Amino acid sequence: MSQPPPPHAPTGPAADVADPADPSPVGSGPRVPRGAALVLVVGSLSLLPAVSTDMYLPSLPEVAADLGTSRAGAQFTITGMLVGGAVGQLLVGPFADRVGRRRPALIGIGLHVVLSLLCAVAGNITQLAALRVTQGLVTSGATVVAIAVVRDLFHGAEAARLLSRLMLVIAAAPLLAPSVGGFVAVHWGWRGVFVTLAALAAVIWAVTMAFLPETLPPERRATPGVGSVLRGYRGILRDRQFLALALLPGLGMAVIMSWVAGSSFVFQSEHGLSKPEFAVLFAVVGLSLVLGAQANAAVVRRVGPLRLLRAALPTAVVLATVLAVVAVGRLGGLAGTVVMLWLTLATLGFIQANASALAISRHGERAGTAAAVLGFVQLGVSGVLSSAVGPLGGDTAAMTGTILGALALGLVVLAVGTPAYRRGGWLAAAAQPDGRTLAR
Repeated sequence: MSQPPPPHAPTGPAADVADPADPSPVGSGPRVPRGAALVLVVGSLSLLPAVSTDMYLPSLPEVAADLGTSRAGAQFTITGMLVGGAVGQLLVGPFADRVGRRRPALIGIGLHVVLSLLCAVAGNITQLAALRVTQGLVTSGATVVAIAVVRDLFHGAEAARLLSRLMLVIAAAPLLAPSVGGFVAVHWGWRGVFVTLAALAAVIWAVTMAFLPETLPPERRATPGVGSVLRGYRGILRDRQFLALALLPGLGMAVIMSWVAGSSFVFQSEHGLSKPEFAVLFAVVGLSLVLGAQANAAVVRRVGPLRLLRAALPTAVVLATVLAVVAVGRLGGLAGTVVMLWLTLATLGFIQANASALAISRHGERAGTAAAVLGFVQLGVSGVLSSAVGPLGGDTAAMTGTILGALALGLVVLAVGTPAYRRGGWLAAAAQPDGRTLAR
């Protein structure tokens, strides 16, 4: 017989915190940071991959000229890191379930420092691209651990709320990193950007070492061996609803990375913005991700993650359609494109966290492996789709068309792969593989 929730546990949609049927360490085991402290510690793990992309972004035209490559070649140094991260997570996830959360994070961040310094001395685009793929591979440890720690402590609506709050930290990348990267590149060139990334990674390693506790006690760790790993992946991959939900953050990330990969050429080359002007515009547009996520955090406990998700996706498709028409047709000039891009990206605040929380909540007993699959799908899908921006021309039509295509596909996945649009669908989507219900 299950026990009643502890006195501090919320009720209603947020009652999925510390579900007594789930072996979560909330309320027992090692003490963990709470509130803003937890957001900062876990957010620092999620911050590094985003900063490694966005700080380097204003230097893409300079890299293309300096290393004698094309737009697509320079853009691959961004998307290649995503592909490397996707593969790396499949290796790190089971490792984190076996040895705990701290060790994979510390190893990955430490290697990121070394690889950033090697990127700073790369002699050609082939070397730089290979180093960036490897950098994505090792940095995946931080990403997996961040999601696994969230699942160790929360699930359902409460996990969605925390993931949304993490945007306050993660959004420091699009808001500040391009400005910092542009400043560094002006004074020390694009190679100086990688030296700066190495220094930042060293600081994050120190923060992780000092403040991230172990949230997976030894008694909950997976047994060693290839068989255990394969059983974990087999159980997750047989959960079709998990896979559908896991696709949605990937498609949402494809939207973000299509904007990231195309924006420097669209706004600097087509609209004639300088590096400082582009950095300001990039930060303004990036603010939409923060505000959308915080709006989601404010209402998700009352409304429920799936209800928000099923309203946000069709809204995003409509806005992306208008964006494509306005941007390609130059309706309203630069301001028209920026406004529609801002509104479209803001809807991701109601997609990313809710879909991730619903997916990861289904497999708390293998949170690291589930986070690995979620991350693999997210980075793999986003890497493949956003890499199309360059070959399609790297222009406004390529960027906005990829954004629209990713969101339209997401709407189809939600409608076909989950019960979101069926009667009582939010209840059916909350049912776990073992029959439990964690969220409204």
